[in-house]
Amino acid sequence: MTQFIQVTILSLVQGVAEFLPISSSGHLVICKKIIGMDDPSMMLDIFLHAGTLLAVFLFYRHVIFRILARREWSYVFKIALSAVPAGVIGLFLYERDFSFLMSWAYLFTGLVLISTCFLPRGKDRVTFPKAWVIGVAQALALLPGISRSGMTITAGRLLKVSPEKCAEFSFLMSAPPIIGATLLELISSINQSSETSVSWALVLYGTILAGVSGYFSLKLLVRLLGAGRFWYFGPYCIILAVYLAL
Repeated sequence: MTQFIQVTILSLVQGVAEFLPISSSGHLVICKKIIGMDDPSMMLDIFLHAGTLLAVFLFYRHVIFRILARREWSYVFKIALSAVPAGVIGLFLYERDFSFLMSWAYLFTGLVLISTCFLPRGKDRVTFPKAWVIGVAQALALLPGISRSGMTITAGRLLKVSPEKCAEFSFLMSAPPIIGATLLELISSINQSSETSVSWALVLYGTILAGVSGYFSLKLLVRLLGAGRFWYFGPYCIILAVYLAL
């Protein structure tokens, strides 16, 4: 399999799975084994994450402009607060392999997603206590197989936050962890003085592809969430859990 095809597959998986509640980290672990790219360039990983982060900024650009224009610093502080649990726990779990738990993690994710079909449609906004609880839910997604968007949106729904606001807060709050993980990988790459095994042209191509696919993935998820179909991804995760257990 050529490197171009490998980068294309990884970029699409990163872009799509980063926002759909199916765990991008889990899918990347599975995908790398299937395509025979167990040790891809660290720089490629860094830029693929950057591509999905740009997708968040582009999709919610009007919200970001509103926050800055109206100086809604309270909302910014809520996002910062929500990043604390994942940031603290992430430092302890960094570079540790928990892929052996993926089957159970996907089963847990699937059951959580299916449970959302029984939740009423809330109307509340995100408060500081709710931001902290949603942040704790985000920290669970440090384990491959547990979906970040699945945990945070479900937590918001349980706290009676409106689906639209759940999605908005969930993906805006993903920015600090993605930036933090990207910086850690970048520092690690510099310390190891490792050269990229993938050409910079392919890295740029992968970044753009991850960003574009991520944008449309995010758009799809928001639409399904608004239509009350968020739980549709639950059976898929359970099927994947059974497959991994075999």
